[in-house]
Amino acid sequence: MKAVILAGGMGSRISEESHLKPKPMIEIGGRPILWHIMKIYSSYGIREFIVCCGYKGHMIKDYFVHYPLYESNIKFSLREDERSVLENHVEPWRITLANTGLKTLTAGRIARIKDYLEKDEEFMLTYGDGVSDVNLKKLLEFHHQHGKIATITTVQPVGRFGTIGISASNQVESFREKARKDQAWVNTGFMVFHKKIFDYLGEDDDMLESGPFARLVADGEMMAYKHDGFWSPMDTMKDKEYLETLWEEKKAAWKIW
Repeated sequence: MKAVILAGGMGSRISEESHLKPKPMIEIGGRPILWHIMKIYSSYGIREFIVCCGYKGHMIKDYFVHYPLYESNIKFSLREDERSVLENHVEPWRITLANTGLKTLTAGRIARIKDYLEKDEEFMLTYGDGVSDVNLKKLLEFHHQHGKIATITTVQPVGRFGTIGISASNQVESFREKARKDQAWVNTGFMVFHKKIFDYLGEDDDMLESGPFARLVADGEMMAYKHDGFWSPMDTMKDKEYLETLWEEKKAAWKIW
């Protein structure tokens, strides 16, 4: 099975860094968040990736072109212009880096990598800016059990704002932190699709989350896998700093490798 990663957006909400590099290349713990996402999948034996590149996609390509060199111990003979690998620490990944357009929307990016899925009847898909400790084995089992075209992983994020009870006279009567059970369910990414999803992409000029998802819902072809563990996007610098702190304090729940 292959994992498709959407990595072509411009990341305007984290422009402090994305003006220099594509959002999936922003680092957590000295590694691009894209690397962290791939390590999550790799931990479950999913080691074939299709990365949908767009904005500054050449930087993603440069990273993987040089990755084997950076991750290995190498001996150079400068005069003879020779080198030999002494020890290799590179992951056993097969990676397709596909140009899917600078301003292409998410449905279009998926449409453009259809041929790279080859004969696979299903594939996983996620965004290149979020990490989770979701159990991908159980996610896939759930997908197979219901037999629908699409499964999305959903979570109730931890509330960021407290809730306040106010009387008719404006007196504060209660104050408490907002619990998960008070939150709406949101799509985390970490999705599974049958290849029939391509019949729902339309003219591929939609956001995946609007037209295609609406059509899947209307046909009863989408199911939600409820995840009660960790998930965090990296939409803003505050999100990045939060993930960085978790990594430095060795509390990164997504580090399952």
